[in-house]
Amino acid sequence: MSKTASTAAPDLLAIEDSWGEFVAGRYREGKSEAEFRNYDAAVVPTVAEFYRTNHERQTLEFVLGKEREYFALNKGKMTIWEAAEFLNTLVDGHPRWMVLTGFIHDLGKVLCLYGEPQWAVVGDTFPVGCAYSDKIVFPEYFAVNPDKGVAEYQTQFGIYEPHCGLERVHMSWGHDAYIGHVVKDSMPEEALYMLRYHSFYPWHQQGAYGYLLSKHDEEMLPWVLKFNPYDLYSKGAAKPNLKELKPYYDDLIAEFIPGQIDW
Repeated sequence: MSKTASTAAPDLLAIEDSWGEFVAGRYREGKSEAEFRNYDAAVVPTVAEFYRTNHERQTLEFVLGKEREYFALNKGKMTIWEAAEFLNTLVDGHPRWMVLTGFIHDLGKVLCLYGEPQWAVVGDTFPVGCAYSDKIVFPEYFAVNPDKGVAEYQTQFGIYEPHCGLERVHMSWGHDAYIGHVVKDSMPEEALYMLRYHSFYPWHQQGAYGYLLSKHDEEMLPWVLKFNPYDLYSKGAAKPNLKELKPYYDDLIAEFIPGQIDW
C-alpha cells in the first residue's frame, strides 16, 4: 500500500508529549475534585487548545462518518511490523496477548498519516449522541459543538438505551476505536477493551457513564485499569533496543496476528 506521511504528522508529534504529560498528571491516583480543577486551570495553552478543538468538532455525525470511512478497512494490507514501520515515520509477568496489546495499542495513530487532524487521532475519548459528562476534561468546550443544539443528544441516554453496553455506544473518533476494529478478529476480548477504551478516562478513572454500561463492561473494567499504567507512565521511558526485542515480538505477532491484515 502507499504510505505517504501527512502534513498533520508534525502537529501530532508536538501535541503528543504535552498531552501525555498532562494526562499522566491529571489522573494521578488520589486527586480531589478541587485538585482536578486546579490542574486543568494550569494546563499549557497548546493542550487546552487541543481539547477545545476536539470538543467542538467531535459530533455524532463526524464519528459516524469516520466509522464508515475507517471501519471498512480499505487502506490496504500490512503486517503488524509494516504498520509499526509506517507509524515510525511519525514516531520513533502478563499474558502474552497483553504484552502484544501494549506493543500495538498506539498503531491506530496511523490515522494521522491518512490525513486526520490531531484532534481526531489522540485525546481523551467520550460517548457522542448523548449528554456530555462533567467528568470529561474541559467540558465547557462543548458549548459550541453542533451536537449541543440537538435536544435528543443532550439527554442522559440520548440515542442509546439504559445499560446498552459500550459495544453499542459510538465513542469520539480516534486511534483507540480504529486499532480496536483493525484487530477485532485476532485479539482476545480483554485486549479489545484495553485498545478501544484506554483513553476513555471519564469512565475508567472517574466512574462516569455508569448508566450506559452493561454487566459485561463492568467485568472488563479491571483489564482496562490493569493496562492504564502502561499507557500513561511508559511514554517517557528510554527507547528499547529494537534489534534485541524484535525476535520476541516476531513470535508474539506470529501467534496472534500473522501475515497482513486489513487497515
